[in-house]
Order: sequence, then structure tokens, then C-alpha cells
Amino acid sequence: MTLDVPPDADLDHGELELLGRITVASNATFLGRVDGVAVVYKPVSGERPLWDFPDGTLAQREVAAHLVSEATGWGVVPLTWLRDGPHGPGMVQLWQEQDPAQDPVDVVPVEAVPAEGWRTVMEGTDEDDRAVAVVHEDSPAMRRMAVLDVVLNNADRKGGHVLPMADGRRLGVDHGVTLHEGHKLRTVLWGWVGERLDDEELAGVERVRAALDDDLGLRLAELLTGRELTALVGRCDRLLRVGRFPRPRGDMPAVPWPLF
Repeated sequence: MTLDVPPDADLDHGELELLGRITVASNATFLGRVDGVAVVYKPVSGERPLWDFPDGTLAQREVAAHLVSEATGWGVVPLTWLRDGPHGPGMVQLWQEQDPAQDPVDVVPVEAVPAEGWRTVMEGTDEDDRAVAVVHEDSPAMRRMAVLDVVLNNADRKGGHVLPMADGRRLGVDHGVTLHEGHKLRTVLWGWVGERLDDEELAGVERVRAALDDDLGLRLAELLTGRELTALVGRCDRLLRVGRFPRPRGDMPAVPWPLF
């Protein structure tokens, strides 16, 4: 599920024109255009080395996350692909124009947490020593994103990586640190800890699991290591067996920092 693209647009081979750099990103990230289509471009040459992720693989993980998202049938991750660009090979993704009037993940005063339609993740104090809470929407779209993050083993689901669309969809971006073979889940979407997955959420995981034994597994084998692919299969099997949102575990922080 992607935004409309003109049928004559050549996204793979059309000239990738850079319009500017997105400076808030931790890795080199550019806004660009291919045949009139707005895109985000992240060259492999601009990836910062990470101690726990092999060098030069973040772009591949972004593409792999899109493929897994498509297998769920939920369209959480925008169209993402690998191609050459002005700074060499990298990840290209359709640009998404989010609705600035919506905040599906937010920090609010504790006394202002809505009674319905929201989940509290954690509470703390702000720079002025006021009690605040990190909250997120309690919606089917956000639940599906949280399930996908478990499957992807997303190590960096910040609030700013959730894009609210005007039509009510919630899209997820920035999946460079996903699909590690070891447990890495760090997310702000912990609002359903221990709750049962509904039928559609289980069905989405089942679709991924089935596809891993077919074409999806073959395509991911070109992007991930064998151990990472085996771990992905294991996460799907475990999620289907337990049927519940997981709880934080391990010694690593359960939420990313910064949160947004």
C-alpha cells in the first residue's frame, strides 16, 4: 500500500535529483525527486558505524522492513527500494506528507492524559520538574505498527518515526536498525504489554510466516544474513504461539533515546 505514483515514473533508473539534506537524521539523509516523485534518499556511504550492526547494512534493512510490512498486508512502511544515487548506492523511499495537526505519540502532563483512546507508556518529570507522561494512540493502526515492530525486532521506534496521515493511516519510517539476530526491541509503543493479539494481528503475522517459506524468504536472503533470517522466523513463530504483545526483557533499555 503506497501513495500514487505516475505509471510512467521510472523509480529505479530515473535521475535522482537532490533537493536538500534532512539534518535532523543521524545518518546522511536527503530529500530528492525521481521523475517528479518526492523521495527520501539514504546513501550507504553516509551511514554512521554502529557497534551492534554490521557496516553498510542499514539501507538493506530498510528495504527488508518494507518487504515484511507488505507481507502483513497492512502497508505500514512506505515503498522502499535500493538504487544508485548522487552519493552512491542507498535506500530510496517515497516521501510521505504527514498531518502536522495529529500527534499519535505525545508527552502530556499526567493530569491531562485522556481517559479513553490513549495508552500511557511511562511517566516522569520534565525540565521544569512537572509530572508528565509519554502516551500513544490506542488504535488499530498503532497496534499493527507495534506488532510489526516485534516481528522486525525494531531497535529504534521513536515517536518521530510514526507518521500520522490525514486519512487516519499511521506509517512507520526509519527502519535501519531492525532485524538483528539478537533481541533489540526498543520502542515507545509499549501500551499493550501482555494483551492478546486480535484475529487480524495474528493473521498478519501468519501471512509473514507463510511468505518466509516462499518468495519473501528468497528476497530477504539477499538482504539479511542466514542467522538474521532464522531469527525472524523464530520471532513470528513465538508471537503466533504466545499470541500476546511481549513485555520488555533483557538488559538494554526498553525505549529508544531520545524518545522523539
